[in-house]
Formats: sequence, C-alpha cells, structure tokens
Amino acid sequence: MSHLQLDDIDLAFGKHSVVRKLSLRLEKGSIGCLLGPSGCGKTTVLRCIAGFERLAGGQILLDGNIVSTPEHSLAPERRRIGMVFQDYALFPHLSVADNIAFGLRGENAASRRERVTELLGLVGLAEHGTKYPHEISGGQQQRVALARALAPRPSLLLLDEPFSNLDVELRERLSYEVRDIIKATNTTAILVTHDQHEAFAVADEIGIMHEGRIQQWDTPYNLYHKPVNRFVADFIGQGVFLRGRVLNDRQVRVELGILNSALPLVCGEDCGGCAHGSDVDVLLRPDDIVHDDDSPLKAEVVHKAFRGADILYTLRLDSGARVLSLVQSHHNHAIGEHIGIRLGVDHVVTFQDESTGLNMVAHPLALTA
Repeated sequence: MSHLQLDDIDLAFGKHSVVRKLSLRLEKGSIGCLLGPSGCGKTTVLRCIAGFERLAGGQILLDGNIVSTPEHSLAPERRRIGMVFQDYALFPHLSVADNIAFGLRGENAASRRERVTELLGLVGLAEHGTKYPHEISGGQQQRVALARALAPRPSLLLLDEPFSNLDVELRERLSYEVRDIIKATNTTAILVTHDQHEAFAVADEIGIMHEGRIQQWDTPYNLYHKPVNRFVADFIGQGVFLRGRVLNDRQVRVELGILNSALPLVCGEDCGGCAHGSDVDVLLRPDDIVHDDDSPLKAEVVHKAFRGADILYTLRLDSGARVLSLVQSHHNHAIGEHIGIRLGVDHVVTFQDESTGLNMVAHPLALTA
C-alpha cells in the first residue's frame, strides 16, 4: 500500500482547469518531487495534498485513508502534514529552539526539550538554539524551518520551493543536506521546484508536470536517459535533436553513423513498428558526444562555456547541424578549431518529426562503426 496516493485528481479555478486527471503514488520513506515550469500546477497539487484546495474530481489517500474527494475534505490540521515554505515563515520574536518547539505545544515541557535538542543536533544547529532568526544565515534559517516541520513527526512533509531564496552554491549544498535529514527521519516527503538540479539532488522519484498533468513519474536516471515524450526530453538536461532515418526495425542512420537498437523501434505507445525510411529526430546529450583526437569525424567549435572541471562545447557538423559535447577542461580548444568526436551512446531517444506528433520509445542503442 502506498503511503501517499493521488487518483485522477482534478482542480479548476472557475472555468480554468489547473490540474487534470493527475495520479501518483509514493511509498513510505520516499522523497518525491513535482518538477515543471511556472504555471504548470505543481504548487496547486501540493495545496490539494495539504487540504487547502477542494478537489473537483478524483481522490487523495494518506496511509490508506481517504483524505480528499470532491464531497469530503479532511481538515489540514488533522492530516499530520508538515510544511516548509519558500519564505521559511519563522517567528522573529522566538529563538531558534522556540521556533522548533512551536509545533509541540501539546506535549509536556520535558518531551519538548528532548525533541528540540534532538532536532537541533540533526540539522547541525546544536550551538544556535538561543539565537534569533535574524542572527543566523539564510541556510541556517531553512534548516530551522525544516526542523520545525519535522518536530511533531508528521506523516508527510511538503516542501514548496524551499531553496529559491538562497544563492546557487548554498542551494546546491543545502539540497543534499535536506535530503540526508529527511532520510534520517524516514519521513515521506514531496518537494515542489522548477529547478531540476534541486530535484535530482533531493528526490527518489520525480514527476515532470506540464499543463496540469504529470508527463512522466520516474527516477532521475530514467527521466534523463529514457524520456517518454518530447516535452520531458526537452525539459530535462541539455541536448539537441539530430535528424535521422529509420533503416529497418532496429537501425537508425544519423549524420555521425548508424545506430543499432537492442529492441525493435516502436512509434508511440499504441502504434506498431516505425515505417522504414521515415525521418525521425534523435536526442543526443552532451555526454553522448565524446571528444576523441584520433577520430576521423571532425566538428567545428562554435561556442564554449567553461564550467571549471568541464567545458561545454557547441560543435557544428559538416551539414551545419549543431551538437553539444561535455569535455574535461584540460582539453581547451579555440573557437573555429576542428576537433575529433565520436558517439558514446548507451541510450538514445528518438521521435517522429513534430508534424506527426508521434513518439518513439527509448531503447539502448550501440553505434555501428
């Protein structure tokens, strides 16, 4: 039985449909994430789970119990849900320890002190309990907010864009810390963010949202290497589409060679095999294009972005098409230089051209020399 279950939920504001037939399941102790662009409905889904919005259709179950339907909604305070907000929402007149203890008002003083001491240690703030929010950093404030939400041992933890007010370096470091803290307490959690780096750092499973629907609910690895449609492929990671042609059930030719599929190519979930000779778009990630000085295939450097350990090169092929290549930074090539490349493809995703609207599922592929 799933710890959190959403079955075909709908929600609309007036005539505007915000969430449409959305379903997901999350097991106990897992961290899920709703990831998508602004306006896709991810925060609205979080509010539905919390009980702040009434469903227009479907149902929400927590620990196997129905908490939301169009006809009935359990009050938010009875759902045993903790929340961490974008703005932390700490009480400025209370100390760090008192902020954490705020949700423990029903317990005796000794139990409260014990729980607060435990959580201060868990979030790395054991020496800061007597300080006030304005006396600690933004990252420390976020950890206080997390500790306060965890204090009453919630059945589910909801995090709404919790790192958006922090600088990039701190955001990345804190996202790993937050994951470790949540995992240490075996708490089930849902994170909402528009930042895929945060999602990958924190979540076990991620739902890519678009126009009120989850396009794919999957692991970060599968979202990157095996996207189910063009939106997911384009939204996750970086990459370009290179035109290819289907040679037979298991082969696609692209400008850089012939790709052999381990399984028959399939156009869309409900269709048969792809038509031989049809044109498709092949998704190539920066890690699929390997820099190799000995390769006879050459490409021209037209742009470079230095990233410390790596350089992201934009390369122009003979046809004029462009691909990306992530290369160790000691290979420092000049704009206009031609460098050797080869394909290092473990997974390739291909799509029919956009005019057909059909997708091809991802299969492991190997390059034929």
